[in-house]
Amino acid sequence: MRMDGKHAAALALIKTAMIEKKMTQAELADAADCHEKTIQNLLSGRSVRDQTLFDVCMVLGLNFDKVKGAWEGHGELRDAPESNGAHGRVAPVYMGAYSRDAVDHYLGSYLTVRPSFSSPDGVMAYRTDIIWDDEWPSLVFQERDRPDKPFLHRGRLYIPASSMYIHLVSLTKGAMRMVMVSQLDIAGQMRGLITTLNKQRALFMPVSAPIVYVKQEDFIGVSLGEIGPAHAQHAGYKQLLAEAVEQGYARLVPP
Repeated sequence: MRMDGKHAAALALIKTAMIEKKMTQAELADAADCHEKTIQNLLSGRSVRDQTLFDVCMVLGLNFDKVKGAWEGHGELRDAPESNGAHGRVAPVYMGAYSRDAVDHYLGSYLTVRPSFSSPDGVMAYRTDIIWDDEWPSLVFQERDRPDKPFLHRGRLYIPASSMYIHLVSLTKGAMRMVMVSQLDIAGQMRGLITTLNKQRALFMPVSAPIVYVKQEDFIGVSLGEIGPAHAQHAGYKQLLAEAVEQGYARLVPP
């Protein structure tokens, strides 16, 4: 594709997202698993593979259909779910067909706590924001303030009507991570299991562990990152995880 005006809208979306995430071309290339020259070509409006454009959108948290449509000069979403007003929008059936009004209570920020996969007896604590996506009606989660920034996840919430559990699913280049937690309770908590891949030396290994989300009005005085046993908030975080298992929100079956 040669550089012309029809790419301007797509490039504006990508460049704005890079600024918001404070990502350089090199960082975007690394996160999207491509060469920096490929990102330079993309930002110059030159031809790139659809897979590259998709990977960049996943890293930046952009809607691929919208960006692809803008790149091709269509300027609108393809195959997007229909909507009928600010609060009448409904998620696709495969996501649970939930309306915004029905899930407004999930909107906000959460302290997220799970065991550390690399530090013995350590805890990983970070922030997860849940917002509503007007353009593709559904709840979206975005992880923040993790020390391992290349592994930050962004995805969508699947909420079955007949289950007490919901699913936070992220999908990048065929790699899926799923978090299954209880619906938000009166105490502002969701508890369950995370299933993902963890880097062990040169390999990525499947791992599953308890996870807890605690809704927060603010994060003043909340410690984030790798929390070791000597940290003042370590015991409280460990108690949250222990209660998730003890109270039956998750079960870890030994081999």
